Amino acid sequence: MVSITLSVPQELKQEMDFFQDINWSAVAREAIKRKVFMLAKFKEFTKDSSFSEEDALRLGREVNRKLAKRYSKNRGN
Repeated sequence: MVSITLSVPQELKQEMDFFQDINWSAVAREAIKRKVFMLAKFKEFTKDSSFSEEDALRLGREVNRKLAKRYSKNRGN
């Protein structure tokens, strides 16, 4: 097994120190494993897609615009 170094903010380290019985290396290893799995699934899912980054941004802007309109309407503005 190889080793990596992980940096965390001082405040987080202090909170982690409160839970001394936790194997933080195992927690990080599992989180990384899950993330790699999800990224691989996403890559497999999108491999044949013609949906571009520009398409995604355009769709995101449209969703944001419609949500803002709905939120504004629900607040009575």
